[in-house]
Amino acid sequence: MLYDLVNCPHRVTMDLFGDPAERDEVSPFVQLLWERGAAHEKAMIEALNIPFVDLSPYSLEDKERRTRQAMAAGAPLIYGGRVRADDLLGEPDLLRREGNGYVAGDIKSGAGEEGGDDEDDGRPKKTYGVQLALYTDVLERLGFSAGRGGFIWDVHGAEVPYDLIASYGVRAPRSLWMDYQECLTTARGILDRRAETRGAYSSGKCKNCVWYSACLRTLEDADDLTLLPYLGRSARDTMIDRVATVRELAEINPSALIVGKKTVFPGIGPDTLRKMHDRAKLVTSSDPKPYLRAPISLPLSERELFFDIEVDPMRDICYLHGFVERTGGDNTTERFVAFFGDDATPEAEERAFRDAWEFMRVSAPCTIYYYSKYERTIYRKLRAKYPHVCTEDELEALFDPARAVDLYYDVVFKATEWPTRDFSIKTLAKYLGFTWRDTHPSGAASIEWFDHWVTEGDPAVRQRILDYNEDDCRATRVLLDGIRAMAA
Repeated sequence: MLYDLVNCPHRVTMDLFGDPAERDEVSPFVQLLWERGAAHEKAMIEALNIPFVDLSPYSLEDKERRTRQAMAAGAPLIYGGRVRADDLLGEPDLLRREGNGYVAGDIKSGAGEEGGDDEDDGRPKKTYGVQLALYTDVLERLGFSAGRGGFIWDVHGAEVPYDLIASYGVRAPRSLWMDYQECLTTARGILDRRAETRGAYSSGKCKNCVWYSACLRTLEDADDLTLLPYLGRSARDTMIDRVATVRELAEINPSALIVGKKTVFPGIGPDTLRKMHDRAKLVTSSDPKPYLRAPISLPLSERELFFDIEVDPMRDICYLHGFVERTGGDNTTERFVAFFGDDATPEAEERAFRDAWEFMRVSAPCTIYYYSKYERTIYRKLRAKYPHVCTEDELEALFDPARAVDLYYDVVFKATEWPTRDFSIKTLAKYLGFTWRDTHPSGAASIEWFDHWVTEGDPAVRQRILDYNEDDCRATRVLLDGIRAMAA
């Protein structure tokens, strides 16, 4: 419950009190996550070369009893336990004896931290942190805790420590333990119907949720503010007492809500309020059309490459580098070039990376277009893994803004407005009339298809992945042409 609550408090409400008939089918991608998570956990446990107490085969009630017995006996490591105290119940994958008590750990098929890059190890994930804090709270109440800490064994096989009481920093004097206490209070309020939650639209988090269709209908009926791009749950909840709908936001006078350098809405500055007001006016107008809100400068070159990659984060592998090449701005010259890692091995990943790098090298001079910083981030990681493919200087030169354009961050996000619910490449290209060949196109679906390809070797699945990637590349070209038309 706490894991889901961190991502969306309304998910907890719907799970407890929603009409089961309104649930969507669990997506194949989510099913794959479950399967891969279970397989990763099994592999990690089978690889252990230290003794441990295995409680995984027992019933839930038996697990609980045996967990307390094992801790009382001082077992060094307990797998598959179950702990309960008061209204708290947890099933930590691991309980490890440290000193006179135990610390809890979970085995995850994702990275143990988030937000890191080549120069930053990242930060603990709040979703993982509240789970570990729950286990720790139970252990404290039972008298078995070794302290407010825990650990994650992640997809890379690394152990990531979680200090639950460490401050996030000088500017954020909070800790995971404080987050946990706040989540616990909210969860209890939802359970006894004291806390009311509202759904909120998020293009990144909502689409694989079983309540997506039901929530979206409710949000549309309410003309909810989160249906505007980048107006999230927090801003909506801050504004809702004075401005409750997109239509109301379109009709306000922003100046009347601005006092000096602040607005009447805490945490929302004047520039943000004006931008949201303009966005609301656009989507509620009788003939909405995208427009530029800042001048842009796009390079002109004889050869253009529209670039997109596919990554399986659970296997930690970049398995496809795709390019649509266009010459002279003539769409009839387009050709799709792809470099596919045919198996989930470092050798296949390196070969695809090397061949894609060579293709971009020999294509120069050209302009490369991609959508979001993801491609650059992954290429930096690939260069670190396979340093003989290219140097760091060569890689940075490749992504020099003079020859490589991040259409999302540098153009769409900074300088354009669209009468759409979000600014994803799927949404904007479809708005401009582009159609994907696949009926359910998404990066998540591509990961699921790649899993089928690796395990079954079906050529039709491989082609489906390639077709999807080609369409993503071509959608980037459609978006570029649409932006150029706006500029003209």
